Amino acid sequence: MTERVYVETQGCQMNTYDAGRMVDVLASEAGFEQVDRPEEADLLLLNTCSVREKAQEKVFSRLGRWRAYKEARPGALIGVGGCVASQEGADLLRRASFVDLVFGPQTLHRLPEMLARRRAGAGPQVDVTFPEIEKFDRLPEPQAEGPTAYVSVMEGCSKYCAYCVVPYTRGDEISRPVADVLAEVGQLAAQGVREVNLLGQNVNAYAGALGDGDSADLGLLIEAVARIDGIDRIRFTTSHPAAFHSGLIEAFREVPELADFVHLPVQSGSDLVLKLMKRGHDAAAYEDLIARIRAARPSAVIATDFIVGFPGETEAELEETLAMIDRVGFDGGAFSFIFSPRPGTPAAELTDDVPQADKRAWLQRLQARLHEQQAAAHRALVGTTQTVLIDGPSRRDPGELSGRTSGNRVVNFPGEPAWIGRFAEVYITEACAHSLRGRVAAVEGEAMDYAAAGAGG
Repeated sequence: MTERVYVETQGCQMNTYDAGRMVDVLASEAGFEQVDRPEEADLLLLNTCSVREKAQEKVFSRLGRWRAYKEARPGALIGVGGCVASQEGADLLRRASFVDLVFGPQTLHRLPEMLARRRAGAGPQVDVTFPEIEKFDRLPEPQAEGPTAYVSVMEGCSKYCAYCVVPYTRGDEISRPVADVLAEVGQLAAQGVREVNLLGQNVNAYAGALGDGDSADLGLLIEAVARIDGIDRIRFTTSHPAAFHSGLIEAFREVPELADFVHLPVQSGSDLVLKLMKRGHDAAAYEDLIARIRAARPSAVIATDFIVGFPGETEAELEETLAMIDRVGFDGGAFSFIFSPRPGTPAAELTDDVPQADKRAWLQRLQARLHEQQAAAHRALVGTTQTVLIDGPSRRDPGELSGRTSGNRVVNFPGEPAWIGRFAEVYITEACAHSLRGRVAAVEGEAMDYAAAGAGG
């Protein structure tokens, strides 16, 4: 009888990628199939994230509910992976002794072996080591699930920002060899993938080995990926301003397949706060970098991240951040959060001296300013025609289709299911809060009448 696995994922795109690879390795080496309901699973996997406050408590709360599923299914096992697992290690078993497997982001490829040892009576299995590139060498060929796919090109981060747990949970930066990345992209392209998103915690620090003993930066990797037949759009996530090199900027000038979108976290517009955060850049350097990107690709859409209420921040520093928002214009929106100390980071040792009421009020002001900019950018697109990769049914209305522009804006529109996986020219008719609406003017491989579709004006 085929065994079944259920995976629940928290956090970033890297965790989403890792979750898919967990399923791949279990299917390939142990014959598992994925299910959508935890109560049906023989193996329940929780892929955790420790970036936000109270992450551990959320994990243990979820595990408490899963315990009932395990008790109801004799032989069912529970595994915890991701960054909380990496942080907690064997300590996780002290609070949840019913957990069977604890594995880190770099050891998910060992799941079949850990599972076999557990079922052979060896007791709970814990492996949160950092075996460098072994993870990618062991993973099976990726299985595409639509026209877009994530491809992890590196792991870890060596920047050690004061507030961030990533270097402690995923280790220092390790880049995959160029040939390995290109092989994975080629396998995905052969399965119909048209757009790839190159992933890394600090992806623009990529330094992958070449066959001649030299290394390639992210700009060179993007050029190589763009030459793979079938790949017509490339994205990358996430960048650090201190590692955003001139070769990557040149890629925006020279590689048309590179999307018009940059997610470049700044975290604050105050030099004082940036120094306390140990970001390695100041506000002027960040703004100069944005200007250079826009000079290379005038259509570039810029998104970012902010943390408000960092220890030592005052109203004056917040005003500096708001002023930066006005100067830069983050037309791609932003992820913004209230500071929460993460155990084991330098910032956790600082006095958290900003009142919670101030943090909440500051976040509302910042988000309102960002929302205004994104809404204005959306309104400016009404009446234009955008190239959209159709990736599936609309979330809001399954009877319609949805896709993203090169600038990463979601567009919903009427269409035919047979169009999924193709590029379309979509005339934008309406700007909504978080998406756009439109009507199709032309679809790749289809003979259509622009005028009849209403793509004028």
